[in-house]
Amino acid sequence: MNNWFTVKVKYTKQLDNGAFKRVSEPYLLAAMTFTDAEARIYDELGSIIRGEFNVTGITPTTIHDIFAYDDADVWYKCKVTYENFDADSEKGKKVAQNFLVSANSVKQAYDRMVESLKGLMVDFQIPSIMVSPIVEIFPYSEEMDKEVGRRAMTEEETEVFETTGKGPVFSASGSDFDDEESDNTTEVESEIEDDFDA
Repeated sequence: MNNWFTVKVKYTKQLDNGAFKRVSEPYLLAAMTFTDAEARIYDELGSIIRGEFNVTGITPTTIHDIFAYDDADVWYKCKVTYENFDADSEKGKKVAQNFLVSANSVKQAYDRMVESLKGLMVDFQIPSIMVSPIVEIFPYSEEMDKEVGRRAMTEEETEVFETTGKGPVFSASGSDFDDEESDNTTEVESEIEDDFDA
């Protein structure tokens, strides 16, 4: 399973006026583990950033989905909430999910979120939309599976799986979950670093 990681990279950037400035910028990428995330960011940015750069932080980030549009390069983090009813307990829980959408304004980000989620079978609200400092997103690619050496199960492993229900473990990735809140719990929200180091 691949997870999203926010990776903060520090390097010397040439500004539009020709001056050089040391900046710290966050990138979002799909990876299986922290180690994979670090290796992948060096691979992705090696041909983009001139000179040396350092990874100063890697943080797991809960993003439910990402909606990318070609006409915008600013990412907005949108918090979406809805009520999830449990049929067994007949109680409702408030679910909060974070999305990223590229847009040119907050209004456009809102409109694009509404359009993208119109197929949802529940009523939802968008309580917050904020500009995300994410510079670029590197989604999952099939090459990632080859890089980490995934393979199909052997016949022997398949037999073990069929009899015990347990198969080989390929990674130590985290879990993909939704943030839930009930009346007596506090809401937990994934945070994307919003500050930059000078």
